Amino acid sequence: MEAILRDRGALITGAGSGIGRAVALRFAEEGADVFVLDLNDAAARETADLVTALGRRAGWVRADVSDAGQVGAGVEAAAAQLGRVDVLVNNAGLTRDATIGKLREADWDLVLNVHLKGTFLCTQAVGALMRAAGRGAIVNISSISGKVGNFGQANYAAAKAGIVALTKVTAREYARFGVRANAIQPGLIDTAMTRVMGEEALAQRVKDTPLGRIGRPEDVANAALFLASDLASFITGAVLEVTGGRYM
Repeated sequence: MEAILRDRGALITGAGSGIGRAVALRFAEEGADVFVLDLNDAAARETADLVTALGRRAGWVRADVSDAGQVGAGVEAAAAQLGRVDVLVNNAGLTRDATIGKLREADWDLVLNVHLKGTFLCTQAVGALMRAAGRGAIVNISSISGKVGNFGQANYAAAKAGIVALTKVTAREYARFGVRANAIQPGLIDTAMTRVMGEEALAQRVKDTPLGRIGRPEDVANAALFLASDLASFITGAVLEVTGGRYM
C-alpha cells in the first residue's frame, strides 16, 4: 500500500518532544518530509535526526512561534529545504497554570501568545504558500480544556478555545484555495506536561475516562495523519476529540 503522505512536505511546530514529535515520526512513516520549528535546539535536531533515520528528508530551526519574524524565517527555511509545504501542524504550546485570582498577567500573555498568536502567525505565513500552490492541509492542536474549561487553566483554556474558532475561520477563508483546516482536541495524553500532575490526580483522571487508559502521543498523531491526508479530503472546519471518551 502506498504511503498516504508520500513526498509531501510537513511543517510541525513544537515537534521537539511529546505530541509534536509523535506527529513528525508518524508523518515520516507515511512518506512525508518534515521540518521542525521548536524553541529547544537539541530536541528539534533530535526529532529531525529520527525522521532522517526513517528515510525521509528533515530540517529544523529554533523559532519562537509568537514572533512574526522568526516564524517567517522558519517558514522560508522549510520551503527552501523541503521544496514544498503541503501540511502545517500547529502544535507548539506550554502551560502556566493558576486560578484566575492568582494568574499573573505575564503568564496570561505568554500562554495566549504561544498558543493562539503562534497558530495565527504560522497559519498566515504557511497559508500564503498553500494559497499559491492551490492545496494544503492545516491541523491545529487545541485541547479538551478549550471545551470544558479546566480548573486553574483560564489562560490555556481560553487559548485552546480560540484555536477552535481560528480553525473554523481559516477553513472558511481558505477553502476556495483548496486548503483545509481542522482541529484536534486531545484529552489526557501521556506527555511531560501531564506527568507533573502527580500519580493520584492522574489516576483519578484515568478513572474518569471511559476507555480506561491515558492517551498516547501516537493516538493524537494518528488523528493528525488522517486530517492531513487525502482520506479527509472532504473534511474542513471540524474538531476531532481524542479523549478516550472523556467529556463527551
